[in-house]
Amino acid sequence: MTFVVIILSYLVGCFPSGLVLGKLFYKKDIREFGSGNLGATNTFRVLGKKAGFIVMFLDIFKGFIVVFFPLWFNVDIPSIFVGIFAVIGHVFPIFLKFRGGKAVATSAGAVLGVHPLLLIILAIIFLSILFLTKYVSLSSIVASICCVIGAIFIGDLPFLFVSIAIMVILLVRHQSNIVRIFKGSEPKIKWM
Repeated sequence: MTFVVIILSYLVGCFPSGLVLGKLFYKKDIREFGSGNLGATNTFRVLGKKAGFIVMFLDIFKGFIVVFFPLWFNVDIPSIFVGIFAVIGHVFPIFLKFRGGKAVATSAGAVLGVHPLLLIILAIIFLSILFLTKYVSLSSIVASICCVIGAIFIGDLPFLFVSIAIMVILLVRHQSNIVRIFKGSEPKIKWM
């Protein structure tokens, strides 16, 4: 049953909300515009605020809902371990040749389900950095680092391991953004 829960979590993570919303309601494949990314940030840029918020909500929900699978399926596995598989599904969706989003919102959903107070703190940090710099990528990276620090203070060992894994995933997925930030060519948000 543990294997079923893990696979189900991965498949939930694979759901490409930005792609589905774009094709159904806007007749656009968001992979062909902006950064080409499937996540909420590119959806905001390509399809606008309304679509961006819907995709952000759906991507957060993917991470949030799966952390309850161990409880619902009566499986003895830490909830956050299940959450990481939704994150992996979002980043490497099997149905889209393993080319997905950057997992910021899905990771936030998993944190919300396990440590909601920490997510509130991380959201304040994220929004503060975003307000100051207008860089979503930098805000995401700083929030992921702060999540690891928060996990140390909480003392939840499984959560710490997953937080480190998520931070590494975000750093790897944002490599090109980091380079552009140092070059001064990273696009700043215009929809805030």
